[in-house]
Amino acid sequence: MAVFEAPMPAAIVNNGEHEDARADLGVRWYVAGVRQGKETIAEQHLRRQGFTSFVPRGERTVRHARRLSKRIAAYFPGYMFVAFDVTQQRWRSVNGTIGIRSLIMQGDRPLPVPFGLVERFIALTGEDGLLDFSGGLLPGSSVRIVSGPFAELIGRLDRLDPTGRARVLISFMNGEIPVDLESRGLVGIA
Repeated sequence: MAVFEAPMPAAIVNNGEHEDARADLGVRWYVAGVRQGKETIAEQHLRRQGFTSFVPRGERTVRHARRLSKRIAAYFPGYMFVAFDVTQQRWRSVNGTIGIRSLIMQGDRPLPVPFGLVERFIALTGEDGLLDFSGGLLPGSSVRIVSGPFAELIGRLDRLDPTGRARVLISFMNGEIPVDLESRGLVGIA
């Protein structure tokens, strides 16, 4: 899986700030509904049509038949981001692309994603093409575990190692149990 290498939309300038005059007319990110498990196929077909697309991916833990396995999956299952200029490109062809259900619309126009959102996801994407939220974690903060045998549990971050490991204290039976995990499998919560 390759890291996102396509150019950013032209409406984004000066570290995420936008020019109001170009914002309405320039390239923006939009959300497209994708058929289940068809994100990769939809990306390939959009690329062939000249569209820039991005699917945030993460490592998920799947429990099946008493076994745990890790799989790479879309962070927002059933959705992907597509960049285009509504006034210049034939965006209606996105709705007919293999793997795409339809663009998320507002009336007769696609609904743009707020400025900076997709760019932030792209910045959080690691070399392996997976989202890595561990950059802003601080000891003592609350975190949600997103992968591994403790997926979906909430705990308190005890420490971070420079090697990418983290110790999380999980509340269990009137006590806190320390658990060592990879820091990329944690997401900070407020």
